[in-house]
Amino acid sequence: MRKILVTGGTVFVSKYIAAYYADQGDEVYVLNRNHRPQPDKTILIEADRHNLGTVLKEYTFDAVLDVTAYTGDDVAHLLDALGNFESTHTDYVLISSSAVYPETLPQPFSEDQQTGENKYWGVYGTNKIDAEKELLKRVPDAYILRPPYLYGPMNNVYREAFVFECADRNRKFYLPKKGDMKLQFFHVRDLCRCIDSILDRHPSNHIFNVGNEKCISIREWVEQCYHVAGRAAEFVEVYQDLNQREYFSFYDYEYQLAVSRQRELIEDTVLLEDGLKEAYLWYREHKDEVNRKGYIEYIDRCL
Repeated sequence: MRKILVTGGTVFVSKYIAAYYADQGDEVYVLNRNHRPQPDKTILIEADRHNLGTVLKEYTFDAVLDVTAYTGDDVAHLLDALGNFESTHTDYVLISSSAVYPETLPQPFSEDQQTGENKYWGVYGTNKIDAEKELLKRVPDAYILRPPYLYGPMNNVYREAFVFECADRNRKFYLPKKGDMKLQFFHVRDLCRCIDSILDRHPSNHIFNVGNEKCISIREWVEQCYHVAGRAAEFVEVYQDLNQREYFSFYDYEYQLAVSRQRELIEDTVLLEDGLKEAYLWYREHKDEVNRKGYIEYIDRCL
């Protein structure tokens, strides 16, 4: 049994990771402000990661899984609070983002390319770069995972949940143009499997793009979301010069990560249709946990 610290632990990725390791029998500690229910079988450390003081001094961990670091200061505060972390054999895994790659780079983006500002992600991406740099400066043997769009059970982001809502209400789906734009996804369980491999094997590479090898068009993605909800999608193509984020879940930005290095960690990934089935079953029972946006209202008012 390992002692694992998960930052966050109450929303989507951090919640899923905490539950995943608790279900495996690890002793899982979650660090958050206790504003939401905690995952079963986890131990709460109630604190704000920006004001930790001495709250972590009494603890030692086999692994730190940092899901909620969005800036370099976030990483620095946590490492300072953990004390003499750099001299221990504790594993540190940071969940970063594909937003660290400038949109101007050749695609698919590889781990060896230079990171920098991405105009679509803005400060979110540059802050993630700062978090990565601070971590590797302080803990050179730490690991960094850069996923694309994550999905699966516990996803409170209004992405597949938006499409599921449209399907359940038997609505036509308003699609940006012909729906040719491609997206890359990664199931949150596969993210945990990558972390498993890192903790077990300690690979020589320390930065990994992670994601499904194949991308999917937004039209195909919507069709699959409707299919798992038991409906057939009927589309209205939108060609007006509008900000598609007013009526659709994603920016007008197509990108792909190169994930060949990921094969050092896992050999396969969850089939998208299977993952969407899991996501839909969770959504049906937890609609109140989704951060709903006004896409449908905008469509009804403007389109």
